[in-house]
Amino acid sequence: MPIPGLFKKKKKRETETLVRVKADGDTGLTREQVLARIRGGYVNTAVDPPSKSVRQIVFGNLFTYFNLIFFVLAIFVIAVGAYNDLLFLPVVIANILIGTVQEIKAKRTLDSLTLLTAARVQVVREGRVIETTPENLVVDDVVIFGPGSQICADATVLSGEVTLSEALVTGESDEIIKKEGGELISGSYVISGSCRARLERVGADSFVSKLAIDAKKTKKKFGPGMMRSLTLLIKIIGLVILPVGIIMFYKQTNILGMSVRDSVVRTTAALIGMIPEGLYLLVSVALAVSVIRLAQKKTLVHEMGSIETLARVDVLCVDKTGTITENEMRVDDIIPLNPEMYDKKALTAIMKDITGNLEADNNTMLALKSYFSGNGYRRAQRVVPFSSTNKRSAVSFGPNENYVIGAPESILERQYRHYREMTDDYAAQGYRVLLLASADGPIPMALVLLSNPIRPQAKATFAFFERQGVAVKVISGDNPITVSCAARMAGIPMAESYIDASQLDTPEKLQEAATEYTVFGRVTPEQKRQLVRAIRKSGHTAAMTGDGVNDVLALKEADCSIAMASGSDIACRVSQLVLLDSNFASMPLVVAEGRRVINNIERSASLFLVKNIYSFFLALISIAAVFGYPIEPSQLSLINLVTIGIPSFVLALEPNTNIVKGKFLRNVLYRALPAALTNLFLTVGVVLFSFAFELDSAQTSTITALLVGIVGLIMLFRVCRPFNRRRIILLVSMCMMFIVGIVFFGDLFSITPPDMGSLLILIVFALLAYPAMRCFSIWLDGAGGLFRTIKTKLKAKIKLIIARGKRRI
Repeated sequence: MPIPGLFKKKKKRETETLVRVKADGDTGLTREQVLARIRGGYVNTAVDPPSKSVRQIVFGNLFTYFNLIFFVLAIFVIAVGAYNDLLFLPVVIANILIGTVQEIKAKRTLDSLTLLTAARVQVVREGRVIETTPENLVVDDVVIFGPGSQICADATVLSGEVTLSEALVTGESDEIIKKEGGELISGSYVISGSCRARLERVGADSFVSKLAIDAKKTKKKFGPGMMRSLTLLIKIIGLVILPVGIIMFYKQTNILGMSVRDSVVRTTAALIGMIPEGLYLLVSVALAVSVIRLAQKKTLVHEMGSIETLARVDVLCVDKTGTITENEMRVDDIIPLNPEMYDKKALTAIMKDITGNLEADNNTMLALKSYFSGNGYRRAQRVVPFSSTNKRSAVSFGPNENYVIGAPESILERQYRHYREMTDDYAAQGYRVLLLASADGPIPMALVLLSNPIRPQAKATFAFFERQGVAVKVISGDNPITVSCAARMAGIPMAESYIDASQLDTPEKLQEAATEYTVFGRVTPEQKRQLVRAIRKSGHTAAMTGDGVNDVLALKEADCSIAMASGSDIACRVSQLVLLDSNFASMPLVVAEGRRVINNIERSASLFLVKNIYSFFLALISIAAVFGYPIEPSQLSLINLVTIGIPSFVLALEPNTNIVKGKFLRNVLYRALPAALTNLFLTVGVVLFSFAFELDSAQTSTITALLVGIVGLIMLFRVCRPFNRRRIILLVSMCMMFIVGIVFFGDLFSITPPDMGSLLILIVFALLAYPAMRCFSIWLDGAGGLFRTIKTKLKAKIKLIIARGKRRI
């Protein structure tokens, strides 16, 4: 039954000291003691909420720097009575509404999925074990921690024994054994064993919360990729836009002698053109829609930025069990190695006693306990739980009855060479081979053969990644021959290229192997992390899939981490994406969604930046030269609608599975620059002609607006290639809309009918538009090629100098 008041907003902790209770491990706290701690604020409340509130989303979309500029400009435009030039304002309001609605929709979708995958803990209260969330725990609660559990608050072990990893909070990957009286640090996680522990420090007082608070005091660094580039771009625009606007207004009013009304209108047009008002919205909405689409495909997104990373992945690291093969394992046989002393019956009895005393904390142990089940088993005097590092478990029943079970090479060490041929033969058939031995020696007793079937969709899944140019690396703690066999059966390319990771005893060997081999066996959790790091160091974008405690370090190291919801709690919590159906076959859909959204954002973003680059440089030229800004806000509204607004959102929803390459901002600028420079070239040409032929400002403004619209449509034509039915309809529709806007709504968009001279100038410059854009594209290609050549030669020279320096040393 839920405790009253538990979900109410926690009050600030009272000043009086709480009377601590040393709760017994079997009874825990009473209801009254729990309520007293809730009233005092001694609750394990998270430092940061899991997601933004609806109020924060509304405020975040409404009160932005650029929205403030838009509304200030609108006030000035209204003040001078230029109401036609307020057409930009409805677009701004629509952007705010669309962004807010989509973000709230994405938040609600994620919140509902987060509830389904929220961590659960077992707590002892009034002698009963109940299940709740970590946020509902209070100080002095007695909590039961088992394999895969994350320590949610600082605690002291009351009973039991656990092997912990503190790598997520300290960076040290050593496994630590905690017994009665041992301290458990929040943020660490249980590798094996189980215990009951009393919570000592909760909420903001816990070790991991203090780390989080300290981290918030540090200046935040934006992550790499698209959002970082956009943030940088917006900061730069934000810094220059006000000085440019003030200088332009002053010059047009005081030097060029323009009226205040005209000067306000032209300055407003320049500033509106420089602001990427729809670009940030496009990215936010596209990512929010992608989150919702992924949720519909049973994928929970913890970090929105991981969608971009996923799109750039070119190396996928996977485990064998649960990815290539089914999660469920089965025991196929037990092979006596000394049948005179231990026949199958005796070995089965020993295995029943051993498995009866070990926790079922992984799929292998579940299979062993299921196969070697029966009525009753002997209680062991001492148990050493399985460790992913030494790959074995041990059980002692007294003198001369000490047994160990695990990887043959780990147990036998130098003696393993006598059994290598036999174990390799079974491994080549796809079996996982365990050795049962007497720990007094050790003396080999039997081989236990286990298997798990290849997933039915594995071949199709890995074939997709091969077609997409994504290399697959299989990283497993199992025998490399077994893993290679499974990988070969699943259709993974180069599956026969395998190595035993126990041979990789230096960082240099590991770095070299990371690029040379496909399959890695006998990998420790720390080596998994090192392999992922080595792959990234080689210049690749690495994704890691996992479900076990032994995958956690590698998941944290990867550029993009994907966990199976059926796996350990800690694996799900540290991963950026969680496959809720635990079906690896859904990965192609997830990757395709990531690539679709990022590729389409890059393509659509180039449409926005054409206007921003053009407007910025045109503003600088108009300040330095002797002419006013030649375009009006209402004209920009029509151009933005048909060449940017509608096309960008239509293109952002198209399928696109091409691998994402290069830097976001560089890619977008490379696409946008030819059209922006073409606009600039044509506009300057028109202004010069207007002086030569004494055209009035209305005719000059109309010609410039029409040319910018034509260049925008040519840019749309280039972006739409290769054409399909949807893109043809889009291009034709936008051309028709532009013509309708000019012919039927010319007054609304400040389009003045051109006279004969103006019409001839318009036709001449319109015919120059495509050739000019083509010339600028060729020039940029040549400049880019020259830059890459110089960069390559410079890198080679630096490497040569470093190599010579090393030889001298």
